[in-house]
Amino acid sequence: MRAVGIKEFGGPEVLRVIDLPDPEAGPGEVRVRVHAAAVNPADAFVRSGSWRDFWGPRPDLVVPGLDFAGVIDQVGDGVGWTLGAEVMGVVVPPRGAYAEYQVVPANAVVRIPAGTSLAQAATLPMNGLTARIALDLLALQPGQILAVPGAAGVLGGYTIGLAKQAGLVVIADAKPQDEQRVRNAGADIVVPRTDDFAARVREIVSTGADGLVDAANLQRPALNAVRDGGRFAASRQPTFETERDITLFEFTVRDYLPGGYRLDDLRVLAEEKKLNLDVAAIYPMDQATLAHQHLDQGGIRGRLILEFAS
Repeated sequence: MRAVGIKEFGGPEVLRVIDLPDPEAGPGEVRVRVHAAAVNPADAFVRSGSWRDFWGPRPDLVVPGLDFAGVIDQVGDGVGWTLGAEVMGVVVPPRGAYAEYQVVPANAVVRIPAGTSLAQAATLPMNGLTARIALDLLALQPGQILAVPGAAGVLGGYTIGLAKQAGLVVIADAKPQDEQRVRNAGADIVVPRTDDFAARVREIVSTGADGLVDAANLQRPALNAVRDGGRFAASRQPTFETERDITLFEFTVRDYLPGGYRLDDLRVLAEEKKLNLDVAAIYPMDQATLAHQHLDQGGIRGRLILEFAS
C-alpha cells in the first residue's frame, strides 16, 4: 500500500509518499480501504516533532493522521461487519491515517452518517470525540454556561453543537467574518475574537462561565473566563496550574479509543443535521505537502482532506 510518512521531523517538505506492506485483518478486526483522511492541526505537531515524546522511543517511520473514512474490504474471524460497508474511525501515529489501508478492531469504526460523502465523514471522528469527551468530563447541567474560545474551528463547532444538545448556554468568540458560522453552529452569545477572551466573557457574565472547552489552546489566559469552582477542559497538555478551586481536566482521545460507541452517537447527530461536517479543500494524497502548507497558513474553516484514489 501507499502511505504518506516522515522519516525526519520538520516542515511540510518532509512528507513523502512511501510503500508499505498491505496489512491483513486478524480475528476481531476489519481492514478499511481508506478513501479520505483528515488533515488536522495535530498532524502538524506530529510532523514537526513537537509531539516526539508521544510514542516514547523515536520510531524510524511516522505516518501522521488521525481521522479516516473508507470501505471495509476484509474482515477477520468473529466480525459482524459486511464487505463494502462505508465506515469512519480514528487511529493514532506512529501508524496514522495517511495510508491506503487501516486494520483496526471491529468496534473501532462506525458507519458514516447517511447522506454524507466519505470526505465529509472523515472530518468528524477525532474532533467530534474530543468535543464529546471534553463535555462529558465537564459534566455541566442544562442551563449552565459554557465558554468556547476558538469557536470558528472544527473542534469549536462540534463543541457548540454538542453543548446545545445538552441544554447548555454557549458563549463563543468569532471574528466578524466568522460570526454567522459560529451562530449557525448554535452559539447563544458571540463575542468578538480578541487577545482577551476572558475579559469578553466577563462582560457578559461577571462571575465567569461554569465551564470552558479550550478549542483555541489559549491555556492560562482563558482561565479567568471560568468562575470560582468552575471547570476547564484541555485536550492539549496544559502548561499552567489552576486557581480559585477550578478543576482542570486534561485528556487525550487516545486514552478513550476505540471509542466506537461515542462515535456512533456523533454519527446520529450528524444525520440529524445537528453537527455540521465541513470540508475546506481536498488534496490527492501525493499532494500532502501542499495540504500541510495550506494547514500551516492557518485561518482554515472546515477541514482539509487527503484523498486516496479508489
